[in-house]
Amino acid sequence: MHPIEVLERHWNHTSFRPLQEEIITSVLNHEDTFALLPTGGGKSICFQIPALIQDGICIVVSPLIALMKDQVNTLKQKGIKAIALTSGISYKDLDTQLDNCIYGNYKFLYLSPERLQQPLVQERIQQMPVNLIAVDEAHCISQWGNDFRPAYKNISILRQIHPHVNCIALTATAKHNVVDDIIENLDFVSPKIYKASFARPNIAYSVIHTDDKLFQLEHILNTHQGSSIIYVRNRKATININNYLIAKKFSSTFYHGGITNKEKQERLHQWTNGQKQIIVATTAFGMGIDKANVKTVIHFNLPESLESYYQEAGRAGRNGELAYAIILKQHVDEDHLRNQFLSTLPSVDFVKTVYNKLCNYFQISYGEGENSLHQFDFKSFCSAYKLSASITYNALLLLDRNAIITLTQHFNFRTKIQFITPNTVLFQYLETHLDLNILVKVLLRTYGGIFDYETKVNLSLIIQKSNLTEKLVIEQLKRLEKDGVISLQMANTDSEITFLQPREDDITINPIAKTIEQQHTLKHQQIESVLTYIQNDKICKSQQLLAYFGEKGNKVCGKCSVCKLKTSEINSSSKASLSDDILNTLKVKALSSRQLLHTIKCSEHELLLTLSELMETKKIKITNANTYTII
Repeated sequence: MHPIEVLERHWNHTSFRPLQEEIITSVLNHEDTFALLPTGGGKSICFQIPALIQDGICIVVSPLIALMKDQVNTLKQKGIKAIALTSGISYKDLDTQLDNCIYGNYKFLYLSPERLQQPLVQERIQQMPVNLIAVDEAHCISQWGNDFRPAYKNISILRQIHPHVNCIALTATAKHNVVDDIIENLDFVSPKIYKASFARPNIAYSVIHTDDKLFQLEHILNTHQGSSIIYVRNRKATININNYLIAKKFSSTFYHGGITNKEKQERLHQWTNGQKQIIVATTAFGMGIDKANVKTVIHFNLPESLESYYQEAGRAGRNGELAYAIILKQHVDEDHLRNQFLSTLPSVDFVKTVYNKLCNYFQISYGEGENSLHQFDFKSFCSAYKLSASITYNALLLLDRNAIITLTQHFNFRTKIQFITPNTVLFQYLETHLDLNILVKVLLRTYGGIFDYETKVNLSLIIQKSNLTEKLVIEQLKRLEKDGVISLQMANTDSEITFLQPREDDITINPIAKTIEQQHTLKHQQIESVLTYIQNDKICKSQQLLAYFGEKGNKVCGKCSVCKLKTSEINSSSKASLSDDILNTLKVKALSSRQLLHTIKCSEHELLLTLSELMETKKIKITNANTYTII
């Protein structure tokens, strides 16, 4: 079957995007293939179509569990048999699913690089009729990649198990040294290399300096109406900014890693289908999202790297129409960025300390603990050893990324309660259990549907409202459960930790010490690159991004904040037009600069520059009420 026929049958498209067909042909010719397709370029089709055309199963290695699940679900909806070996499945289920891959005519097996290290997985892969090895997010294999994961180094085991099977490596962002690293680590033979341009000529990149981000945000959304993503740094900000926009009559919702899967699906559906114009999100949002008509992507805070910024900004304008990628910047943001990402980098000695404390916390003896699973309360751990939460969290992430531990965070798992006795019986019960009255009344008044279904309960809120101690609340809840008044599922931890290696203290950490230091160096370089990008108002923003990724862009884009600034500096006719617009508007009544910005279509910089010139030429003046009026 020809690739275009598979594309039409399963994806309902009649033509390929740039480079897709060439990459697919290379894979079908059994060549080792490297594909660099910027975000939105359709990477997954490049390995999915060849795998469907050939007999056997394709093994896909990916670090992103959410993306694995999403791709498997999409394939299943198309009637294609696919499996993802994610964390949390039992040994028995793992055994069964691996058998299905051997005997069940499955076409895709998705797994993480950590899962690939298991002897059972390697043994079963040896028995599978593998037709292709696909390495997604391949930049993770390079120590200079944006998200280096040492476990990726072990992917080469697949080349040893199936030496005659070709491999495709795919990534959206990789500089020259990273590309070379990927090809070397995956043991490519005479690789075919395909690189799409990083240029997105329909995106206008802008950095806007402002002292009032919320006002500027409102102005941008009114100026460029359409579907928008607003990226913020943390979960609290998603809620606060969403509430602000709703109060300003915008159609908005929010998204972060702490909301339930059901809420994620509902909000994504609302935004994707145009029921909500704006989604305010942390960077957890967007991976695998392919909405073509996003008009604006706004970064309310500075991004932590140009790689991540390029990917996030690239979610705008996938339909080829003019779109906007805007960073809002205040003077304090540069220090905030350095403090958040550089001052909280843990040293090798601190990582050793945290690992040692972690082993002591769970009473793991020297030489033991491998594959042991433990419930983990992060706040209690930091409190017990008087550790800084931010640096300790980053140390745990380093231990996780370097396959010393696995850290699983249950952000949306709370205590669940349902009253399972009728109203009348409940009040009869309370007449003889007077000490439980306060707790029951607080629960009933706080959670309206607690009689009808299992309800997630915030214990901290209940403790605060009832003015009871945590110990007493838990004791009373257990009494209510024992007496058949409620059903109760207690959540006493926020995470789980699995130790992947036996405890050997410094000996466990020493092999990854050099990697930790290299990653710190890379993080410093990435932060400085972001700061250089936002500060540079001399070179076209598109040219700056292309240069960062090693691509030369000879033409200025004409759309970015730098190009617009230069145009406004030399275009006297547009200046005159803006002056006329301001004067005509002020003939009606005196207005502030904000009111003028709402009325006249121009940038804040252009407006303030023109107002200053009109004042110098004595055409307007400022009133006592801080408004502008004609002289």
